[in-house]
Amino acid sequence: MRDFLKMMRQYASPYKGYLFGSVILNMLSAVFNIFSFAILVPLLNILFKVDNTVYSFIPWGSPDSNFKDTLVNNFYYYVASFSSLHGPLNALLLLICFMILFTILKTSCYFGSNAVMIPISTGIVRDIRVQIYRKILQLPIGFFSEERKGDIVARISGDVSVVENSITASIAMFIKDPILIVFYFGLLLFLSPEMTAFTVVFAPTFIWIMSIIGKQLRRASAEAQVLWSDTMSQVDETLGGLRIIKAFNAEKRMNRRFESVTDKMRRKLNRVGTRQASAHPVSELLGTVMIMIVLFVGGAMIIHGKSLLGGKFMDASQFIFFMVILYSVIEPIKELSRATYGIPKGLASMERINKILEADNPIKDPEKPLHISSFKDAIRLENVEFAYDASRQILKDVNMTIPHGKMIAIVGESGAGKSTLVDLIPRFWDVTGGRITIDGIDVRDLAVKDLRELMGNVNQDPILFNDTIFNNIAFGVEGATEEQVIAAAKIANAHDFIMEKEGGYQFKIGDRGAKLSGGQRQRLSIARAILKNPPILILDEATASLDTESERLVQDALDRLMSSRTTIAIAHRLSTIKNADEIVVMQDGRIVERGRHEELIALGGYYKKLNDMQAL
Repeated sequence: MRDFLKMMRQYASPYKGYLFGSVILNMLSAVFNIFSFAILVPLLNILFKVDNTVYSFIPWGSPDSNFKDTLVNNFYYYVASFSSLHGPLNALLLLICFMILFTILKTSCYFGSNAVMIPISTGIVRDIRVQIYRKILQLPIGFFSEERKGDIVARISGDVSVVENSITASIAMFIKDPILIVFYFGLLLFLSPEMTAFTVVFAPTFIWIMSIIGKQLRRASAEAQVLWSDTMSQVDETLGGLRIIKAFNAEKRMNRRFESVTDKMRRKLNRVGTRQASAHPVSELLGTVMIMIVLFVGGAMIIHGKSLLGGKFMDASQFIFFMVILYSVIEPIKELSRATYGIPKGLASMERINKILEADNPIKDPEKPLHISSFKDAIRLENVEFAYDASRQILKDVNMTIPHGKMIAIVGESGAGKSTLVDLIPRFWDVTGGRITIDGIDVRDLAVKDLRELMGNVNQDPILFNDTIFNNIAFGVEGATEEQVIAAAKIANAHDFIMEKEGGYQFKIGDRGAKLSGGQRQRLSIARAILKNPPILILDEATASLDTESERLVQDALDRLMSSRTTIAIAHRLSTIKNADEIVVMQDGRIVERGRHEELIALGGYYKKLNDMQAL
């Protein structure tokens, strides 16, 4: 319950007005409901001759009678007087009209209390999803190298849906039911403190049994959500690797994997569903047992004409009214117990959501960040070291200077640390040793936004979005005009193929640019970098996966992009970086050679070996 209240304080506070409205409407609903039940007493006592007592008016505030006795007596007196003057049938009709009126008022308030809860429920779910998405955008790339993409999707979809269906759906119950319980118990105390105290003896047992089942439900729900994440992860892997699955005739194998995890999830969900389904019958049984015990004890006291303590007990009609109210209080208690069953399931999902929301983000602005708007001198890597963890040392004592306006190429075998090295400059990761400076300022002292504003990226696998060509080129540049986008596309050798598409720049390229060829996708990513016009350009094997014709077009676009710009290029094909101002050769996380193309060939070392292998 502490976790639930903490969550409510965190997410429900923006909706205090709705919560207050719900409380007021539920209180009115409870009051009108009590009035409608109270009319049953005169119906039994007077109209149907259950009680032949002759009532006379007692002045309000009379010292000879307490407020309760005065209220009950005068209520009966007014009803009896009306019955005598207008006849029992008219009195019956009047009481029925009052019951209908109070029922209309009660149901109207009940509807209103539920209606004002809808914005709270939908708002909390929206806020949680927005927070998760915002956090995903803020977290460093390293976080997602340790988490499966399908698991992230499962948390923002499945886990949030569970929170919506279990916790937010329970908020209304946690407002309405306690109010009803308080009002009904207050009335029970007003009618008979002795019988109410006897009834309350059963409450601890009731709550204890419910709490045991609730704890088991939370544990099983958490396990079920992990299996749901496994399912989503496998679906994501299947969609991404469908071509390979078909090429290797691995459909049956993938089916077996999927059926295995879904069967496990089904068995776990069966346990969760069974425990949740037990909420109603268990609470029904406990409530009925309590009612029957109270009915037996109360009936015995009426038969013997005295209470447990030997004093005067209620008459039969008052006891019936007491039992009606007692039965009424059982229903909100049962609903509350069902809500407490749903909450553990939602809290289990909230724990998984919080693993994202509460994840530490080491890549953040310093307390007083420095600001930079231009690049004038050089980027320097001084004794840079980097390790993902203690057992994975990737970069070792790297020293490098990248002067303004120069092109620096980085080459080496796969796993040498090339991509990791360039990822450190825009702070996708932070160095674990040494430092990186831009114009003499440590990048960790700069505002992250300012730092990345200086840089443009073109990757081996173009990252495009399921949107129009125009929006993909204009991505990251606020207020880009059509003329600017077209100009960038022309420089990137993309304008001609764009105009061949239906709708031109408004053509939707599909998921990750699926409707375009590899060369077309790469030219769009280059056009995007051209439009941003950054002073520093990072190329990560931008032509490695292209055919000869596409490579020629893309390389031509890159040459235009790199002119008068500081460029850091990771190259797989050495022919694309022969004209680099300096080539840095990496092996096992260290720089082993550096120089211009001709100098490295003449050196006869590792670079020449790479060059000769490609020549073959």
